[in-house]
Amino acid sequence: MPQQITVARTAIAEATLENLTLPLLGAGQALLKIDQFAVTSNNVTYAAIGEAFGYWDFFPVVEGRGIVPVWGHATVADAGDTGLVAGERVYGYLPMATHLVVEPVRTSTGGFTDGAAHRQARAAVYNQYRRLDGDPGHVAGGEDVRAVFEPLFLTSFLIEAMFRREAWHGAQRLIVTSASSKTAIALAHVARAASPDVERIGLTSAKNIGFVERTGLYDRVLGYDEMGELGGGSAVSVDFAGNGATLASLHAAVGDDLKYSCLVGVTDWQHRGGFGAREIVGPKPILFFAPDHIATMIAELGPKGFGAAVADRWRAFAGDAAKLVKVEPVAGLADAIPAWVAAVEGRTSPDVGVVVRV
Repeated sequence: MPQQITVARTAIAEATLENLTLPLLGAGQALLKIDQFAVTSNNVTYAAIGEAFGYWDFFPVVEGRGIVPVWGHATVADAGDTGLVAGERVYGYLPMATHLVVEPVRTSTGGFTDGAAHRQARAAVYNQYRRLDGDPGHVAGGEDVRAVFEPLFLTSFLIEAMFRREAWHGAQRLIVTSASSKTAIALAHVARAASPDVERIGLTSAKNIGFVERTGLYDRVLGYDEMGELGGGSAVSVDFAGNGATLASLHAAVGDDLKYSCLVGVTDWQHRGGFGAREIVGPKPILFFAPDHIATMIAELGPKGFGAAVADRWRAFAGDAAKLVKVEPVAGLADAIPAWVAAVEGRTSPDVGVVVRV
């Protein structure tokens, strides 16, 4: 039976499994049967800031409720008259559901864009789907790792490229919060490869220090209560935690040596924000919005050049990523709800990647 999971927009841990009525396909529409998707802190971020950034608009439902966007793989169940092929598989931005109707436009051997009217006001990157048979980023046998890591990896790839474009603002050190998060891990991996002269320092909670050290991706790992040991030297910071008190402490510890403060995720979403109400020293934290930086890189490299650059770096990361986390499969949407609640409440272990098999 077609189903979907909706959450209360103002209480995102309140999730409900609902039956889904599939419409008859119209001209230019195709039906995707969702195969699998990952549940990560990235998806919690989508929900936590869904109202402000329009994440609820991609898969609209009744007022007051929303479908959390996820990343994963799907099979074309009915290609209609779209030029897709029934049975082929795609990767992209999906709802927590069993099915999705798309309206493919700008179709090529490598992918297509969903041209549905309600999605056009949002960033184009979320509307693009890749056809696996023609996708250079597809790694055979690596679909679970891709669902868990690739959206996070792309953000990290763009952050490192942004800093490198600005010569790291003259900084010698990269300091990241929530160093155990998958986005932080990806950033450390990309920075080690592309900017090896920049020291990578990971800040994390005491319970995660061992895991972060075992990744081997950071030059130094400190607990949040050890910020006094950061020492001197120019630095840039990337805040994945979204905890206002933690960020204020980081700014205070680094002081005038902090050259740029980048805000990305909200892994600690329940304590996010509050920066405006806090006394925070140093540079004003600047929110990183990945779609803007994608547009910048595409303008520099062209669409094909950008895709090739990401795919090349992704393949280098994917093999290592498979060793860093254990995929924890979840069977069916009903069991996806506890996995979602665990992610919202921050109870998912950093060395686990949750993948829902629909």
